[in-house]
This record gives sequence, C-alpha cells and structure tokens, in this order.
Amino acid sequence: MPTLFQHIQAGKVWDFHGGIHPPSRKERTNQKPVALLDIPDRLYIPLRQHIGVAGKVLVKVGDRVLKGQALTQADNAMAVPVHAPTSGIVQAIELHTSAHPSSLAEPALVLAPDGMDEWRPRKPLDPEQVDAYTLLERIQESGISGMGGAGFPTHIKVNVKQPVDYLIINAVECEPYITADDLLMQERASDIIAGIEILVKLLSPKAVLIGIEDDKPIAAASLKAAIGQRSNYFVREVPTKYPSGGEKQLIQLLTNKQVPAGRRPLDIGIVMQNVGTAFAIAQAVLDDIPLIHRVVTVAGETLAQQQNVLALIGTPISDLLNACGFQPEPQQRIIVGGPMMGFAIADWSVPVVKTTNCILAPTENELGAASEEMDCIRCGACADACPASLLPQQLLWYSKAKDQDKLAEYNLSDCIECGACAYVCPSEIPLVHYYRVAKAEIRETQREALKAEQAKARFDARTERLEREKQERLERNQQLAAQRVAQQQASGLASQTAAAVQQALERTQQQTAPALDKEQIIAERERKKAEALAYQQQKQQAQTAEPASVQTSEQTEDPRKAAIAAALARAKAKKQAEAQSEVAAESAPAETAASDADAKKAAVAAAIARAKAKKLAEQTQAETAPASEVAEPVAVPTESTPEQDAKKAAIAAAIARAKAKKQQNSEPL
Repeated sequence: MPTLFQHIQAGKVWDFHGGIHPPSRKERTNQKPVALLDIPDRLYIPLRQHIGVAGKVLVKVGDRVLKGQALTQADNAMAVPVHAPTSGIVQAIELHTSAHPSSLAEPALVLAPDGMDEWRPRKPLDPEQVDAYTLLERIQESGISGMGGAGFPTHIKVNVKQPVDYLIINAVECEPYITADDLLMQERASDIIAGIEILVKLLSPKAVLIGIEDDKPIAAASLKAAIGQRSNYFVREVPTKYPSGGEKQLIQLLTNKQVPAGRRPLDIGIVMQNVGTAFAIAQAVLDDIPLIHRVVTVAGETLAQQQNVLALIGTPISDLLNACGFQPEPQQRIIVGGPMMGFAIADWSVPVVKTTNCILAPTENELGAASEEMDCIRCGACADACPASLLPQQLLWYSKAKDQDKLAEYNLSDCIECGACAYVCPSEIPLVHYYRVAKAEIRETQREALKAEQAKARFDARTERLEREKQERLERNQQLAAQRVAQQQASGLASQTAAAVQQALERTQQQTAPALDKEQIIAERERKKAEALAYQQQKQQAQTAEPASVQTSEQTEDPRKAAIAAALARAKAKKQAEAQSEVAAESAPAETAASDADAKKAAVAAAIARAKAKKLAEQTQAETAPASEVAEPVAVPTESTPEQDAKKAAIAAAIARAKAKKQQNSEPL
C-alpha cells in the first residue's frame, strides 16, 4: 500500500467536510498589475498589529525618523516591532480607531511624511552564512507576523524543536474579491521561493507543499517556474471551494490529516505559512526591508478603478479609496476584508495594518444590505456547510444563553468564523456575529479567571512569606535569647572565677606581707578611732533629730541623778570621816596617823566624784543649747558617757566607805 508521502508525490488531493461556492468576482482585479500609490499626507501606525503585546515606544513627538527605522522595541517574546514606512516627523502618539470589528481606539503613532523617503542604513544577510538564531532574530526585528489574517508572530511559529514533516505554504486565497496573494505570486514568485528556502533552513521539513486554488493558473505557473529543479517542493492545485484556505481545511486537502480539537498543526508535524509571510521574510533577510507595506485588493462597484495596490502600513483607508476613484453612495458601506470574513467600519480613517488584505466598497445592489433576522427553522443547512464539522444551530442557542460550558463542549473554539453557515442560512441569522461575541465573552471570562488566580497566588505567596518571616523572627529571637543566657552564664562564671582568684591573691599577699612596724600599727589604730568617732557623731545627729521635748527631759534627768549620787557620796564620806576621827582620838598615836591617811584618801575620792559630776553637768548644758549658738558639734569622748561617770562616782564612794569600815574594824579596842 502506498504511503502518505507517495500519495503526495503522486499529486493526490483530498477533500474536507462542508464548504460553499460563492461567486468569486476575482476577475475584476487579478488581471491588473499592482499599483504604486503616492505617499499619503499622514500615516496612522498602530503600535500593536499582531496577536501579542505592543512593543516599547522608542521615539517621541517631534523626532524625525527614517524609512525602515524601528518605532517600537520588541521587549517580549510575543511582541514584534513596527517601523516607519517612510521618513518624516512624529507628530503625535495618541489613540486612533483600530482596524477591528469593535472599532475601539488603540494607541497609534501619527507620522507626517517629509516626501524624501530616506532609508536608514540596511544590512542584508546571506542565509547560507548565518545560523538559525540570527535568522529568527532578523525575522522578529523586522516585525513580521502572519499576513494571512491571524497575525501570529512568525519567529515563534517557526522556532520549533520537534521534527516537522511538512511545510505548507498557503496560496489558496479562497475568499471572493481578494487577489492580493494572486498578484504577489504572479509578480514576485522568485522572492516567495527565496523566503520558503529560509523557512526550510529553520524547520528542515521532509517536503514543502504549496496549496493553490485551480482558478489561479498564472500564479501556479509562476511558482512552478521559480521552484525549478528543487526536490521535495510540490505545487498542488486544489478545487475552488470556500473556505479551502482555512488552516485545518488546507491540511486535510493536502495531507488527509485532521488537526484534533484544541490542538495545533505542529502537534501532527505540520507548519503552515502564508505566501505573503514568505515574501516578507525574503525581503527582511536578503534586503533588510522590514514589514512596512503590503499588497491590498481595493474592489467594489463604487470604485472607478478596482485594483491591487502596494499600500504603506498606516495609510488611511480613505486614501486608498480616493486613489481608486471612489464615488460613495448614500449609506455607503466600507468593508475591511472579504465579503465572508470582513467587517464594516464607520470611520474611514482606519489605517492599513499588516493583516489588511482587502478593502471593499460595494454598492447596495452588489452585496445587498443585511436583512432582518428571523427565527431559526432548524433546516440544518448551516451544519452541512460548516467546514469544521460543528453544529452551528446548537452553538447559536448556547451563545444567546451565554452558556460557556456548553459552548466549550460543542467546540466553539474550532470555529474559523468563515461565514459559510451565515451564507446559507435562509433566516438571515448572523451566526458569525453571535460566535464572535461569545468568543469575546469567553476570553474575558478566562482573563478574569486568570487575574483572580494570579491574585490568589500572590495572596497565598504573601501569606506564606509573612508566616515564614514570622517563624524566622521567632527562631532568631530564640537564638538571641539563648546567646544572651549563654553570655550571662559565661560572664557569671568568669566573675566567680575572678573573685576566687582575687581572694586567693589577697590571701597570698597577706601570707607573704612583711610584719607591720609600730608606726603603721598606730596609724591603723587612729584610722579606726576616726571611723568610730564619725559613727558616734552620726548617731548623735540622728538622736538630735527626735522631738525637742523628749531630748530635753532625757538630758535634764541624767545630770540630776548624778548630782544626787554625788551629794549622797559626800555625806557618807563626811560621816565616815567624823566616825574615824572619833575613833582615832581614842586609839594610839601610831594608829592615828594611819587612819588620817585613809580619811584623806576618802576625801580625795569624794572630791574627784564631785568634779566629774560638775563636768558632766556642763557637758549636758552645752548639748541642750540651741543649734544656732553652737558653731561646731562638741566632740564627745569615746572613753565614757554620763551614765558611766555617775556609776564610777558611786563605785568610788562605796569603795571609800568600805575602806573606812575596814579601818574601824581593824583598830584595837
């Protein structure tokens, strides 16, 4: 049994489900050469013209730019830059109506051409002398994205790691009116093949399949002539049927392979590029010409000259229409794209972008105005015409009900928005419109879900980070506390050790110290006496702070007791003396001399007692005097106190009496 590749080599072409055969109306423009237009007065260059994100703006208002100069920088993998289509002055960077069905305003750069069309320096590359990375970098820097309508960045699509079986070049251009690729192939077939060779170097496919409809014989012949003797390059003419130019439909036509739902052609070993993209790659690599212009079909019965034009990116659509002799009708419709997949615009200043391939200005009779929508009659014609084998009727119901789960179940994402279902609908239901709205809502829901998921991830990450920091702080505090305890223990042990060492040193010094001499002993004794005196003074000062009445009563009581004791001692001494004198008169003369001596001693002791009592009284009066009359505190002897003096006087008197009594007892009778 022949293999798939053998079938392809034999020229076999398969078919796909559904499809329609609308009037092509291509003969109006496919027999005329591509026209060159004058440089417009203003160019409105959108900063994002592809699937992905816009690049970083490199210029500012008032700057003069050269032709081919980058206006933005690709700072993201999904970004490609835009370039100046001609030299001129940047007048503004502002919002401008976009070339989109929503007609929303998007950031655009307004360029005023200076008419000089001055190029920046260019650096062509030789594909045979550079590596794949350099080629991919040049493709991205040249701002090339898919020119068949999707606008996917080309450098990502051709930068693959898995093996590629077939590189398919889409040259079908199946939609009515559009002949831009047809004329490009007729006039620049050799450049297209050069671009295909660059793609072959990047992808290394087993074979190159160029699919083209059989209503383009001149273009097919041009491509075959440009291929020459290259092996594994096959031009395959497919039957004219819409939408045979769809990616999945053309793959099925040329290889009989079906791309699974939700998968990519690369998953089955296939990469597809448009002929316009291949031509742009050749210009970028071989001539260093970025994507600054493209061929656009301008057609419609309101135009005096229907033709293909080479339009600069950013040219207002109104300039293209005027260049072709536009004669508008009342309620004139302008459609960007073909009659099947295009969309009407209200603002004719919408610019040409990288994916713009056709501008239609039809009369009312030519296409007819959209009629009023009627109820679905469930005829099933839409399902028969759907090239993706979907169920348009069910998709319509779920689109109106906004049931996104059911829409996903019925593979709404596989809809290529070709418009075949709406074309055959007898109820004039704009099915594609409902599908586009549903897809936009799904994308918005997915975007919001992604934002919510990212926000939740950030919140969880923040919570985890705070908890981690809390644990780290706790561990750090515990470590610091342990260190402090260890330091305190170490310092306490060190202090104890130091104290023990100091005590040992002191003991050693005491043991080894020489004996103190007499002067040192006296000095030490005087120091201790001074300390004792200071302590007594402090104690007396504390006593003087007590209430005055208590101090006066105590100070006056002690002298009186001392005086009384002294008087009693004197009386007793006098009485003893008299008794002794009487006894002495009666005794012998020898004994009389001894008793006189004893009496004198007793008298001396009594006199000493009286003197001490008087001295004590004087000291008491000095201490009771007012504080203002005393200049300095009176020094109190440390040897005795008033009570001790009184006791001494009484003891002395008792001793005198005892001696006198003893003398009396010892005298002979």
